[in-house]
Amino acid sequence: MLDGFSAETLARVQFAFTVSFHIIFPAFSIGLASYLAVLNGLWLRTRDETYLTLFNYWKKIFAVAFGMGVVSGIVMSYQFGTNWAVFSDKAGPVVGPLMAYEVLSAFFLEAGFLGIMLFGRERVGERLHMFATAMVAFGTLMSATWILSVNSWMQTPAGYSINDVGQFVPEDWWQIVFNPSFPYRLVHMVLAAFLTTALVVGAVGAVHLLRDKTDKEARRMFSMAMWMAAIVTPIQIFAGDAHGLNTLEHQPVKVMAMEGHYDSHPDGAPLILFGIPNAEEKRIDYAVEIPKLSSLILKHHLDAPLDGLDTVPDDQEPPVAIVFFSFRIMIGLGFAMLGLGLWSLWARWKGQLYTSAWLHRAAIVMGPTGFVAVLAGWITTEVGRQPYTVYGLLRTSDSLAPVDAPAVAASLIAFIIVYFFIFGAGTFYILRMMNKRPSTPKIGLAEGPIRTAGLTPAPQIDDSFIPRT
Repeated sequence: MLDGFSAETLARVQFAFTVSFHIIFPAFSIGLASYLAVLNGLWLRTRDETYLTLFNYWKKIFAVAFGMGVVSGIVMSYQFGTNWAVFSDKAGPVVGPLMAYEVLSAFFLEAGFLGIMLFGRERVGERLHMFATAMVAFGTLMSATWILSVNSWMQTPAGYSINDVGQFVPEDWWQIVFNPSFPYRLVHMVLAAFLTTALVVGAVGAVHLLRDKTDKEARRMFSMAMWMAAIVTPIQIFAGDAHGLNTLEHQPVKVMAMEGHYDSHPDGAPLILFGIPNAEEKRIDYAVEIPKLSSLILKHHLDAPLDGLDTVPDDQEPPVAIVFFSFRIMIGLGFAMLGLGLWSLWARWKGQLYTSAWLHRAAIVMGPTGFVAVLAGWITTEVGRQPYTVYGLLRTSDSLAPVDAPAVAASLIAFIIVYFFIFGAGTFYILRMMNKRPSTPKIGLAEGPIRTAGLTPAPQIDDSFIPRT
């Protein structure tokens, strides 16, 4: 123990800290890679220089965010060996190959084509450059697919057996990869990444529109972002509801914590909008609730019974307060995004999309909320799984490596100092790039409407010495 903190608690805090920093960068780069592919495709199709300007503007931001995501991800993998060696030993036969597939199929794809996307337009031609841009976008989606497959298996394990030494051994890789919660979590996360990127792009466009409402690049990026917010947010709400129903089926205790249901409700459970969980008294203090609405949402019937945490042993309950509040933060921000999308549709219909200063200010305020919602969603998912690393099968307390609390505390302090310095500087640099107005590129041989496929520009010859007649 170190000042009341056990090695397990410190190891959990350390992993939570590093994964919180890491997840914001892939959440941004997944959506931004797809946005770059769309911008490049629209440039090739329309030859509208605005799209090319925006592509060159956002690709620099993508490069920095991608690099920080890679660096922050490497640190997490080491913790499986240093802090969670028992988990790695027991779950390694399943988790290890899936992580390797992510590196071999997805990360190599991203890294292999990234240089061509960033620097290769004039060197490889437009078609291959477009292909490389699409492969980077596809690679980010593949990376998310494998990582979510790993995490989803830990949430809803399937396709395994347990050998004589307590290891999870693969029996059916199809069931392992496509485990019961995987499709719902993949859709939910990818849509969250798209919304996160759209809100950032919209905020940047709004900043420049407040400075100059005639800025055509700002108009274009703001319009595209608001279309994404208006269209994708309702889809995300529907996908989140489907994910919640899947969670109720496979992880009912997590839903009990999310809803704040300490007690069972045999004739219809209320929807608790807000309150303060009281762990000692097993109740929600100052609850603001709507009678029977939770049963209607989760079971599609007002009088449907719902079990509460009173049916679960205390040592199998997750930390209710954390799950309860993080879930409400995610839901609240989701409906705020929906409000912004609807507001943008109204302004577009009224012809005020580029002139409404209050809409632009709201878009700026909403800019970072995608990251907050993603973090809140992951906290809900991961803390709600406790006290297990592999749900219902391997407890977190049994997954820890034989490490001492002072050693974990020292590395945690080092991570905090280094992370805030490095990623703070990187984030500051990204914000500085976003603060600059997109500049129209000089149109040359490789960027203008006329192309010379596969040829290099002819050298310029100084003919001033040639006599004129």
